[in-house]
Amino acid sequence: MEFLKGIKPRKYQQQIFENCIDNNCIVVLPTGLGKTLIALMLTIERMKKYPGEKALFLAPTKPLVEQHFNYFKKHLPALFADMQVFTGKIPSQKRKKLWETADIIFSTPQCVANDLKNNLYTLKEVCLLIEDEAHRCVKNYSYTFIAKKYLEQANHPRILGLTASPGTEKSKIISICKNLSIQKVEVKTRDSPEVKEYLQELEFEKIKIPFPPEFEEIRQAISSLLTKYTDELRKRGLLFGPASKTNLIQLQKKLANSLSYGIRNYNHLHAASACAQAIKLQHALELLETQTLEGFNKYLKTLFKSAAQKQSKGVVRLVAKPEFNFAYIKSTELLAKKIEHPKLKKLTEILQKEISENNKLKTIVFSQFRNTAAKISEKLNEIEGISSKVFVGQLKKEGLGLNQKEQKKILEEFASGRINTLCATSIGEEGLDIPEVNLVIFYEPIPSAIRAIQRRGRTARLQKGKLIILMTNKTRDEAFYYISRAKEKKMQRSLEFVEREISKKSLAKKKEVQKRLA
Repeated sequence: MEFLKGIKPRKYQQQIFENCIDNNCIVVLPTGLGKTLIALMLTIERMKKYPGEKALFLAPTKPLVEQHFNYFKKHLPALFADMQVFTGKIPSQKRKKLWETADIIFSTPQCVANDLKNNLYTLKEVCLLIEDEAHRCVKNYSYTFIAKKYLEQANHPRILGLTASPGTEKSKIISICKNLSIQKVEVKTRDSPEVKEYLQELEFEKIKIPFPPEFEEIRQAISSLLTKYTDELRKRGLLFGPASKTNLIQLQKKLANSLSYGIRNYNHLHAASACAQAIKLQHALELLETQTLEGFNKYLKTLFKSAAQKQSKGVVRLVAKPEFNFAYIKSTELLAKKIEHPKLKKLTEILQKEISENNKLKTIVFSQFRNTAAKISEKLNEIEGISSKVFVGQLKKEGLGLNQKEQKKILEEFASGRINTLCATSIGEEGLDIPEVNLVIFYEPIPSAIRAIQRRGRTARLQKGKLIILMTNKTRDEAFYYISRAKEKKMQRSLEFVEREISKKSLAKKKEVQKRLA
């Protein structure tokens, strides 16, 4: 393709690109299979067709925005276009001037949405809008607002949505497609024949780990305490169905909304306290079952601290319960004996074996919580040949956090081989250009199909890869694993349905136009 520098599209990328030329398209392609190249080819095509008009490339985070900017810079001739990155740090009047002269703008959606609301510029001369991680184009997210404005304002609108996984529900996928005015859905999976030839073998292993009897005693104590709170919510006629963390959080939101109107509903007032304590206990159980004993113990300590500061009467009553104190004393005793969650031991055994077989091993260990990632990294650094660092998002409140400069430095160290193991939370899942790895380990299964697909997509792209999922028997790990698998299957069925429906509508529209012209 003309103007494309140092890269050649694969057959499936060329085919998808050709379908995007005349249609607003959403491209569903696993991580690492070249969605950005399709965006680049379409940018070249649109800018050739409409000289003097712009392309706008949106991504949800600044590191992702910079990544796409650098990719375009690398594969476009220097004189092809003036490219600019927009951030909130650039004064608004300077952004206004840059908008007038730039040909391709890379930005977070929040930045452009604010500028549009402040009438700094319009999208009149944007001939292509690209929204990366397009599964976010729902409800009040800035993507939805920008897409609406774009379709209202642009002289020559064309939209390209990119995602590794748009979600499982038909209604959500339809909503994304509606918000982006999608005319064609392009879906490829690791198993698609066109894609398979470019991928390496992915070896998969699920390792089941027994839940220790000593932990079971603690679980029983916390569970019996949780039941007391959830029974109270049921008696008050407010909790129906399972007392899962998700259901409890939804109930908490409903109660908060009800109480925000200032009506003194004593049933809701007492229920709000019971619900808050139930959520804390569910979280404690999740830490005990799936994370580390140290993390569980630390969490109980924060609740003691909160009670000592009299932050809430509910917490004061909670930490005074004998079951709560038993769980704290028992976990403290086990930690004093150097007893930890068996997952940690299994993880170190796996890494010891893998590094002994391949001294160039590159690994990402994914975990749900920052404290767990820190504990894992600490344990792995005790293994000869392993150099590990924690890779987490920015600090929002107290605790462990990395700013974008620190994140970038860690990724550079990982790419150069100075470190060979990343212990990452969800920041390692979405979009970031993390170098190819040999091994991906899920410290725990996650109930989200989107996140499972993104985690898995970090390996077996350019070289053979391995995926290992650790799962504690008879805990929520098992449920989350099967929920995620079921959601992935449902996502494929939903995508096939939406693809068919959109194709039918597009065909009907074309026939209608032909009739009118005849």
